Amino acid sequence: MLANLLFYLGLVVSLSIGFMYFRDLGDISQMVLKVKRNNMIRFIRNENTYIAVGVGGLALMLLGHLMGGGPGWLFFLGAPAVTLLIVFLFVFPWIWVHVGLRNQQDSARYFPISEAKQFINPSASVLVIENNGHARAHSDAQLMRPHLAGNSEGLGGDDIVMTYCAMANLGLAYKPQINGKRLDLEVMAQHGNNLILRDNTTGEPIQQIYGRFDNDPSDQSAMQPWPTFRMSFRGFQKAYPDGEVFLNKPSSNPFLRLFDLFTETVFASGIAKQHQESAPVMDNMSHSDDRLPNKTYVWGVTIADDAVCWTDDFIAEHQGLINANVGGRDVVVAYDPVYESVGVWYNDGGAPITKIDFFGNSNHGKLSRVETLRSGMFWHVWVEFFPATDINRVGTETLDAAQIQKPPVSEPETEPKQSQ
Repeated sequence: MLANLLFYLGLVVSLSIGFMYFRDLGDISQMVLKVKRNNMIRFIRNENTYIAVGVGGLALMLLGHLMGGGPGWLFFLGAPAVTLLIVFLFVFPWIWVHVGLRNQQDSARYFPISEAKQFINPSASVLVIENNGHARAHSDAQLMRPHLAGNSEGLGGDDIVMTYCAMANLGLAYKPQINGKRLDLEVMAQHGNNLILRDNTTGEPIQQIYGRFDNDPSDQSAMQPWPTFRMSFRGFQKAYPDGEVFLNKPSSNPFLRLFDLFTETVFASGIAKQHQESAPVMDNMSHSDDRLPNKTYVWGVTIADDAVCWTDDFIAEHQGLINANVGGRDVVVAYDPVYESVGVWYNDGGAPITKIDFFGNSNHGKLSRVETLRSGMFWHVWVEFFPATDINRVGTETLDAAQIQKPPVSEPETEPKQSQ
């Protein structure tokens, strides 16, 4: 009686938690399962506790089996078959998250342009950050697996880390601090086709696109975003000849090198499909909006409670220069053909900008980049997190809520929407 109780209790506990771990953080599970964000957040916050209870349940099951409990059909060749399944459900997501990505918040390596030319195509898009004349470029291909890049040297004297989500085509740099405390960031999962990170010090999740603790929708407990923009690699070489480039070179460990090759092949296959097909590769979206095709690249900014995005073709139709008002502040959106880059700057001069270069020098003086710019990300991800967004706004008058273009009515959401 006791043997059977231990066996079945341990079986139910370990198998249930193992399934939850694989479902919520196994990543590839989302290609076949609809994972609820609330379940994912709960497991991220309590990962170690769940693992401890699950492993304890497995030990309890094996103890019950040694005492004679459980049916014989669950075992073959003298080894418990169900144990292999449970071990897989725990080991796969743990390795995928904690070994496969190996985020580089403090260990990223940057190289001179002369060396980076061997690894990055001149026309490739790179994500650029700059501070006090110190510029860094990050290509999508090099950032695809580690997702985080930064090091102890910092950027021009400031601690800046680049975050990257290939599912959203979004790179966004932050100062990794909240409420004066440095964060220990790790990428845990994605939902809504956007990264969910975790601060390992507090255990609190952070949605990449928001940059704040998940338990504080007020935006008070948030990282400071750093101006991040896209340009071609050849444009970066022109603008910042002394700049440095992030390269994620293969590991010297042959086992890790082989594992990384497998991981990057899986990533590359899925991301290529994400760029080519209308439907998300992992459809964990809760909102839909047909004002633009899903995979349209947009350049979006948020100021106060206002969200606006622009498409590259619309910017081109306006000769690469658009004056607009977002959240009560005038901004200018401009494309520079020499450096092949779209930028958005604050315009506090009180008059429209008629001329501006890549570095922000305008007919009204030097302007500062808008730090909340999300460059070239997918429309379906942008509108998932900012459903009330306006599109291709022009004009410097302040708009009230009634004037902003409203999204069409979509199907009811299956779970509560994450607030901004």
